[in-house]
Amino acid sequence: MATSLFDLSGRVAIVTGGNGGIGLGMASGLAEAGAAIAIVGRNEAKSAAAVTGLEQRGAKAISVAADVTDKSAVAAVVERVGRELGRIDILVNNAGINIRKPPQMLDIEEWDSVIKTNLTSAFLCSQAVYPAMKAARGGKIINIGSMMSIFGASFAPAYAASKGGIVQFTRSCACAWAADNIQANAVLPGWIDTDLTRRARQEIDGLHDRVLARTPAARWGASADFAGIAVFLASPASDFVTGTAIPVDGGFSIMG
Repeated sequence: MATSLFDLSGRVAIVTGGNGGIGLGMASGLAEAGAAIAIVGRNEAKSAAAVTGLEQRGAKAISVAADVTDKSAVAAVVERVGRELGRIDILVNNAGINIRKPPQMLDIEEWDSVIKTNLTSAFLCSQAVYPAMKAARGGKIINIGSMMSIFGASFAPAYAASKGGIVQFTRSCACAWAADNIQANAVLPGWIDTDLTRRARQEIDGLHDRVLARTPAARWGASADFAGIAVFLASPASDFVTGTAIPVDGGFSIMG
């Protein structure tokens, strides 16, 4: 019974921004549990490498090049995944960027770029997969927020706004689609060792030491730390869990 609760055999997952970092960590976990994976991203070479890695571990996977801020491109992704993999059961909205500037220094074009990539893409992808999930009488949507969904940061006004919006958007989808047996939940990563945070450590003096000092686990997170939460939120084990925002942060958010 325990195994069947987390079994994703026969399921199909779309993971945006799934070619590296947290997205690839989640895609790897879903694949290990039996799901077929569609990696969606703009960097075709990086996506191809991610697919090769998944296939070498026995998973069925494809890569789809797309700009997930473009409605027609998102529709084409959903059509291709449905055609090539047969169905859509799981959506991980992970695509994201950050521009580190204080509010007074941020250009409107930069604001728009972050909001579109981090928040609007989640709306477009969720809306696009809804008909397939409704027809299948169920589905799982996992939206990637951030510690900035909870905390303020002087250097990330657009990013924080987008990630706060992710939590509220998740709750709206959870309410709207519960009758269709679609569960929507958010994951709030803490400080994770990714390309984005490596740049942050270069740009923000003392960040590395401050993170370690505040994190009870006394380390930065790794992409692999997101495999388990992805499987839980994508599997029957979470069928009565919806509208939540779950920190995966080594305890960072519980510290005073």
